[in-house]
Amino acid sequence: MRTLLVLLGLIALIVAGLMYFGLINIDQTRAGAIQTPQFQADVARVSVGTENKTVAVPTVNVQKPGNPQ
Repeated sequence: MRTLLVLLGLIALIVAGLMYFGLINIDQTRAGAIQTPQFQADVARVSVGTENKTVAVPTVNVQKPGNPQ
């Protein structure tokens, strides 16, 4: 029972933190007088892309002792 309460508390803290930083926005769209209230959640969107670039990489030459060049 204690584990369940700790888990629910952690979830509530995480959701509150995400709402504080603006990653989650929850708005009530219908009042809860006689009908059940309706909510609409707007969450952050992340876009990930790639691009091709040419990068100059230095060359490394290793000369072992005893192999003169």
